[in-house]
Formats: sequence, C-alpha cells, structure tokens
Amino acid sequence: MKCKTAALAAALVAFPAWGAEIASPAMLGDTCAGCHGTDGVSPGPIPGIRGFPKDYLVTTMKAFRDGKRPATIMDRIAKGYTDEEIEAMAEYFSGEPGRY
Repeated sequence: MKCKTAALAAALVAFPAWGAEIASPAMLGDTCAGCHGTDGVSPGPIPGIRGFPKDYLVTTMKAFRDGKRPATIMDRIAKGYTDEEIEAMAEYFSGEPGRY
C-alpha cells in the first residue's frame, strides 16, 4: 500500500511538468489567422502582423493583455497568453513565413 501511495504522490507532483511545455509558435499563431491572415499576412482591412520587429510585437501584446493599450478585442485575446507564449509568437511573426 505504501508503494502505491508513493507512486501516486510522485505522479501528482510530476503532473504539472507535463503541461509546462508551450505549443509550437506556429500553432499559437493560428489563433491570429482569423483576423490578421494566414501566417500574419492579412488580405483584409485588419493589419497584418508578419514582419514586425519581435520587440514591438511583444510590447504590443503585453500592453493589450495588461490593459495599457485600448482595444476592441485584442485585450481579451491577449489575456490568454503567458509571457513565454507571447515571446514565441513574436519570434514566429517577426520572421519569414514558413519558418517553423
């Protein structure tokens, strides 16, 4: 019984580590495609985000998330991302399409 309890406790302690890895930058960026276009290249009236400098994208997303930049919807969307995910998406969109 002690062995089963110890194994269960070890599994529960390790469980949060399983979810610690973030999704791929391209997968995170798929959320943006509905408004900003596939790979961040917009075919419509909403601006594309492909090719902006990484620092600009990070600063802008964090400002939306933290309520420091006015928005109609980006403030709500940005709240769903961690700093690490924002960094990964910014790296993805600041590069060339098809990079990941």
